[in-house]
Amino acid sequence: MQVRCSMSNKAANTARQIKETARACGFDYCGISQAGFLEEEAPRLESWLREQKNGSMQYMENHFDKRLDPTLLVPGAKIVISLLYNYYNPQKQSDPEAPKISMYAYHTDYHFVVKEKLKEMVERLQQQIGHFEGRVFVDSAPVLEKAWAVKSGTGWMGKHTNLINKNSGSYFFLAEIICDLDAEPDGPVKDYCGTCTRCIDACPTDAIEQPYLVNGSKCISYATIELKDALIPSEFKGKMDNWMFGCDICQQVCPWNRFSTPHKEARFMPDSRLMDMRKKDWEELTEEVFRELFRNSPVKRTKFEGLKRNIGFLRDADT
Repeated sequence: MQVRCSMSNKAANTARQIKETARACGFDYCGISQAGFLEEEAPRLESWLREQKNGSMQYMENHFDKRLDPTLLVPGAKIVISLLYNYYNPQKQSDPEAPKISMYAYHTDYHFVVKEKLKEMVERLQQQIGHFEGRVFVDSAPVLEKAWAVKSGTGWMGKHTNLINKNSGSYFFLAEIICDLDAEPDGPVKDYCGTCTRCIDACPTDAIEQPYLVNGSKCISYATIELKDALIPSEFKGKMDNWMFGCDICQQVCPWNRFSTPHKEARFMPDSRLMDMRKKDWEELTEEVFRELFRNSPVKRTKFEGLKRNIGFLRDADT
């Protein structure tokens, strides 16, 4: 009994150290889950893929087993540390008629910023606790980030399938440290969406086909980022709400985002040149300006041709 109690105290202390270190590194929320097979998510993912709701995102079909079991991704893993990093910025593009960019892409690519923070956190923890084995992840590996964030209690899955935190809304980047530390896990929190359907009602393309189920192939973000075809399907015409990269509608209408507060990350401050561009500037965008504006931006994913395709589709829809 004494040994078990001692082990329990050690796990609790390790969990406390993890969360204190996360805060010191700038993460807004941190939760811990026991690493293992995601039994509830397995049939959902299988059904989603079988019904081809991933569209042309064929990478979602790869590493199916690893997506559901982090111990296959990181052998010997005992816990998944889920972390939330705020990116909320109330600033808007100055021209209300200019094609819109999703808030998360106003600035330096989050992959670089958040991964740097994760590595700093691991270094600090190893100085405090000692060496441990693990890997860090920021939206770049077969990890079901939202599922782990829900299990860790950092928030609940909204009906738009974004993670919502009761105190701070949903404008967060998610990240994980999967490692072999022994730490006391947290539990999930209550779903506070209730009867609200604002995100479902507001989606112009009806991508949220039912609560907690998004058809990726209908999503504006998919059409403007993931879809690599030369042409955007005609069924999107007149429904893009002037988005040329990503879409924030389901988050903009969510009541919980009234609690969002501006981020404190200097590298997430938007380029004033980007924010001040007029509609005409975007329509006349050159490859040289594209490279300059988006050198370290998530918008690079579309490439110049992709962004011009999106802008042209919006322009043609107006005529």
